[in-house]
Amino acid sequence: QGQLVESGGGSVQAGGSLRLSCAASDHTFNSACMGWFRQTPGKEREGVAAIYTYSGATYFADSVKGRFTISRDNAKNTLYLQMNSLKPEDTAMYYCAAGPGNSWRDSRNYNYWGQGTQVTVSS
Repeated sequence: QGQLVESGGGSVQAGGSLRLSCAASDHTFNSACMGWFRQTPGKEREGVAAIYTYSGATYFADSVKGRFTISRDNAKNTLYLQMNSLKPEDTAMYYCAAGPGNSWRDSRNYNYWGQGTQVTVSS
């Protein structure tokens, strides 16, 4: 069954970096698309980045382009989100997700979700 476990969140000052990891089961890691979402209280879950398994194509929200990168290590069944030049507005709970990838930004297109990891960026 699908299983996703995030790690790597924490507190950092503005301008700093963090790398989030998402360990996946074999079944989940073979999903067509894997992505990262984030959510703050009272707001909808926002698509941050996604990577398509077979093409390797990557997509990013405009707010993180040039600062975040997404990658996957097929040998370790692990998805990564490298976050550089972090800003206070990046503060959120970050979730890893996997699914068919019909529309990478739409959380409804993801079947599997991790429990989330908190990222806090102070000014």
